[in-house]
Amino acid sequence: MHRNYELPLRFVVSLGAFLVARQAVGAGKRSWAGGFYAMTVLFNSFLALVAFSGKLSLFVLLAGLVSFAGSLGVLKTQPLLSIPSITDRTPGSESL
Repeated sequence: MHRNYELPLRFVVSLGAFLVARQAVGAGKRSWAGGFYAMTVLFNSFLALVAFSGKLSLFVLLAGLVSFAGSLGVLKTQPLLSIPSITDRTPGSESL
């Protein structure tokens, strides 16, 4: 039996994993992308393939938390460059 918060939480984790996987693909980090796409499927709330309970649930939660924390350091976004201007003396500089 599912707890009241489990389905929304699985949806949020699955969506977050999908977004991080897309970012990893853009950054050329294929192994990170594969891991996060696997998390997307594993935590899918519409098609619950696996039900976690007990110590396995705690392990999966900690593994997911470590993965998301690691992605913050590995998958840094690149700063956006400013739009080229005919009056700007430093084209391609970082935007504010």
